[in-house]
Amino acid sequence: MKTAIILVSEAGYATAEHIRKEFDFPIFSLHEEEGTSRIRTIDEFLRKDFHTFDAFIFVGALGICVRSIAPYIENKHIDPAVLCTDCTGQMVVSVLSGHLGRANELTEKIAHALGASPVITTQSDRLGLWVLDTLAQRFDWHVNKVNMNAEIALFASGKPTALLLTVRDKGTEWLVSNRPDNVTLFYHAEDIRQEDFALLLIVSPVRPARIRIPYLWFIPPCLHVGIGLAREARPTDGLIREIEDSLSDKGIPLQAIVDFSTIVEKQCEPVVQELQKTYAFRFFPAEDLEKMKVPHPSETVRKYMRTSSVSEASAMLAAQNESLVLPKIKGEKWTLAAAIDRRFRRKGHIEIVGAGPGDPDLISVRGRKILQQADLILYAGSLVPIELTACAKPQATVRNSASLNLTEQIALMKEAYDRGELIVRLHTGDPCLYGAIQEQMNLFDKYDMDYHITPGISAFQAAAAELRSQFTIPRKTQTVILTRGEGRTPMPEKEQLHLLARSQSTMCIYLSADLVEKVQAELLQAYPPTTPVAACYRLTWKEQRIYHGQLKDLTDLLRGNGLTSDTLIVVGEAIGHREGLSELYAPHFTHRYRKGNA
Repeated sequence: MKTAIILVSEAGYATAEHIRKEFDFPIFSLHEEEGTSRIRTIDEFLRKDFHTFDAFIFVGALGICVRSIAPYIENKHIDPAVLCTDCTGQMVVSVLSGHLGRANELTEKIAHALGASPVITTQSDRLGLWVLDTLAQRFDWHVNKVNMNAEIALFASGKPTALLLTVRDKGTEWLVSNRPDNVTLFYHAEDIRQEDFALLLIVSPVRPARIRIPYLWFIPPCLHVGIGLAREARPTDGLIREIEDSLSDKGIPLQAIVDFSTIVEKQCEPVVQELQKTYAFRFFPAEDLEKMKVPHPSETVRKYMRTSSVSEASAMLAAQNESLVLPKIKGEKWTLAAAIDRRFRRKGHIEIVGAGPGDPDLISVRGRKILQQADLILYAGSLVPIELTACAKPQATVRNSASLNLTEQIALMKEAYDRGELIVRLHTGDPCLYGAIQEQMNLFDKYDMDYHITPGISAFQAAAAELRSQFTIPRKTQTVILTRGEGRTPMPEKEQLHLLARSQSTMCIYLSADLVEKVQAELLQAYPPTTPVAACYRLTWKEQRIYHGQLKDLTDLLRGNGLTSDTLIVVGEAIGHREGLSELYAPHFTHRYRKGNA
């Protein structure tokens, strides 16, 4: 944001200079001050530049700020953001254009920089409600109306609101994660009893039919429209308008369209060239179109174009999605079809979430948010504390996978997936380390199921924290080895413990408490017998126990304390090490900051 600081009185110079140094905003002052630009009067400056800047920060009395801007205020859609902070920088007030002008957002930033209290009086902020008139801009959507004051009033007063989501993107995920109490979530329009609600919010590229209550329709650009053309089609006689009106009649606004597509032979057609003045276009060869399984193939089309479909097949190819939101419709000289970009499909999704080492507070923020959204949570009960599932929404299904084999787990997840639900598979630690996700991902791939991994804190990281140790010591060890002893699962020959131990790095050994005698014997081939070791049982759980010793005593340490398979063995001089100097604190080291990236 292009922002100007207006220094009203000399007493506020230190505060204005603090903001300038932090954000590199210019200062305009009524007084001669170092690093400022002199102005004759505030009124003269604002008369000339009120719409030159995106934001103004007054440093001085609020009354002076209000009287200064009053003659120039027009409406919230074009007014700049205006803030005011007192000369001591203790309060930062959002004065004008709180949401659309981003004054509230800037108020928070300036207050953080000054260590001040932000003063934001907007009702939605105070009540924790969504700011409806900024959602479209925030998430790159379009919205069906500019003046939405009536709908905002209904929402801000807490009236029952239905939220219909037919796509999935960063905006819809945010809405689900931050849903106020007065909002009920729906994925299908037919499930909404409109008489139960005062307001309907829609995020969809297609308008639902028969809306009978006040509504706001947010339109994500995510539709790919395929078009087939007759040879004699010409962009005269209103043909382009006919095409656009036909889409509109089917509930598809032009703002939802990402591009049009057709067969490559039509790229020089006059209709295509006219549409290209407004829309992006893609062209596909007949052999690619013919591979698509379409609901309405045509032998007539195949006779002339060497493919049974142009409009439906090209829409599917462009969207990388074989599910059409608009199957083929026909005009006199054209056919149309539309599909949602596969990245926006509201379909089932599986998130493999790393639960962390045990403490429920050590799950990632992302992991907890996804747990709060999930329709089905499947957790490994013997390894993951049930407390982690306490944040599940009331209607979620929470199942312990301990009694289910892999086939049963996949069947349960696939049933929810086919309903378009969000599934969380909750694994201990980081699921990519000594987890059991490879077999599951193999089956997800087989069934073409969409999935993603949210990493977690691993036991070796928890061990470093609980041992109050830095596992990489300058000039001593710069490597951490994560491995396991050889038991029922054989180790590759080149990864035998005695070979890895030659580096004398910090070694974290998983799943090996039952093999401790063999582990100790292999480690002693390379590490000195007096090498520090730690046996960490159930790290960060309530039952956590940690025992220290030397490598020569490792077996006695585990056996004597009855430690089981829930034990991580740590070996290396880094345990408890306090000697040596990091480069960060060496006398010759200097910090280098790039502007804006401190």
